[in-house]
Amino acid sequence: MPADAQSGDSVFAACLRLFYRYPLAIRRHYAEHRYGSLVLMNHAAGRARFFVLIMERDDLFVIRPWDRRDGGRVAIRRDEPVPDDIREAIESAVPVPRDGTLLGWMDGYKVQAVVAVYGRLTEPWDDPAAVPGVLVMPFAGSQPADWPPLTDSPLDGGRLWQYLERGHLADLTAVAARRPGSVYWVPGQDGRAGGWAGARVVVTERMSTDKFWLPAGVYTDRVALREGTPLWTAGQLLALPGVIDLGARRLDAVT
Repeated sequence: MPADAQSGDSVFAACLRLFYRYPLAIRRHYAEHRYGSLVLMNHAAGRARFFVLIMERDDLFVIRPWDRRDGGRVAIRRDEPVPDDIREAIESAVPVPRDGTLLGWMDGYKVQAVVAVYGRLTEPWDDPAAVPGVLVMPFAGSQPADWPPLTDSPLDGGRLWQYLERGHLADLTAVAARRPGSVYWVPGQDGRAGGWAGARVVVTERMSTDKFWLPAGVYTDRVALREGTPLWTAGQLLALPGVIDLGARRLDAVT
């Protein structure tokens, strides 16, 4: 075995744990309902790097860089060596919730802020600079003291997953999908594809389950709130071009 390679057994086991522990990160493939892929973020090199981990079969994983120009696909099997850099990328990376995920930060049963995840898997011809990300979007007009204790990079250190495990975040994705005409995505005005910076979510009616309730109103990118972006009413926002009904489409359709 080369000096820069590790046994595939431990790395394969780490891949299995990722798929078992983080179902919210898994994107199911339409042609292979048993398998899927997830995105990993790694900060080991001092900057965020993203990888796509794919479960091809019960006995085979494949990992590749998000930016396909950074390298090729590497197979991971139980009984085959795995390069050290691949082992490190898998064992120290943080999974990214799948694109289109909508979470709610709760104070008791009340949702105080919306957390939106974006990052559609890229095709070879796509712009690799369009990496995944997470927007923390408090209720418009709320005070910083009421904002969730998530940094502008909530994936760092796995904080987002820790809050999910502790029950501070509710999954709003399915609720929004079942209520067409109730939850809308309003793109930002930064001119980029998708318009993530300065984006807003408009909830037109109160929504509730036995676990949480989501007040009607406008939820705004926290960075934009901090910079003093003018507040718009729900009606004004819904009249803007590019508004997406999240009951009919997912966040990845915005990109």
